[in-house]
Amino acid sequence: MNTTPSANAGQIRLEQRLPSYWRVTFDLPPLNIFGPKDLSPFNEIISKIETDEQLKVVVFDSAVEGFFLTHWDFLAKPDEEIMTSPGPTGLQPLPDMLARLSRAPIVSVASIRGRATGVGSELALACDMRFASREKAILSQWEVGAGLVPGGGPMARLPRLIGRGRALEVLLGADDIPGDLAERYGYVNRAFPDAELDSFVEALAVRIASFDKQAIAETKRLVNVASLPPDAEIVPEWDAFIASVGRPASQTRFKALMERGFHRAGDVENRLGYHVGQLGVT
Repeated sequence: MNTTPSANAGQIRLEQRLPSYWRVTFDLPPLNIFGPKDLSPFNEIISKIETDEQLKVVVFDSAVEGFFLTHWDFLAKPDEEIMTSPGPTGLQPLPDMLARLSRAPIVSVASIRGRATGVGSELALACDMRFASREKAILSQWEVGAGLVPGGGPMARLPRLIGRGRALEVLLGADDIPGDLAERYGYVNRAFPDAELDSFVEALAVRIASFDKQAIAETKRLVNVASLPPDAEIVPEWDAFIASVGRPASQTRFKALMERGFHRAGDVENRLGYHVGQLGVT
């Protein structure tokens, strides 16, 4: 077993369990918030995933209790060069990396324990498969509740996955979706009792990693033709997200959310769907 830290050592960890099977673990305590500083190390990992000749399966998971991967770091000073430099797809950095992951000639799996909200949901949607803890997984696109527009591709991906009506419920309802409901909607492939999640994902990853890489890559490529959104559908989402952050109405809601305790360990981050639903209540 070979564990290789990313350039952001100790925060996004790349573990090579087998030459054909890797794990990427988010360890960004206390809340697994993803921000500008994480773009470069994540891009480094995505580049390795795209180009490694032996890799067949990568599983994304978390080392932070209660949080798979949460929202964007709104308090971090943005690195304008990183934030605005398009990636190989021509998309902005985060949507670029997610689009490349979806097309990489390997199988990507999200193993969701804890909250996958915002960026975490968008990463899960970009993966080929999603498996969740029935008791501990929460998925959400909370942004509309705070006056924002999601930016990492969920409007393009969710309707293809769960249908238009349910996608609009998730996006416009901006509420927490527990693991069992996420399974019924098709937001995740399956939800397992928490004690069974790790063993199932490990067994599936090892099984697929034993298969022929070319057969895996060709099968995925053909499924992509029928199911992946074109990049042109994703481009406007990031632009709309950035524009929404600066709107006065969004800033008012965001300020109220911060005053409640957003971005800090506590009830707001633990029940974000509830709290964004209270912002417009008088």
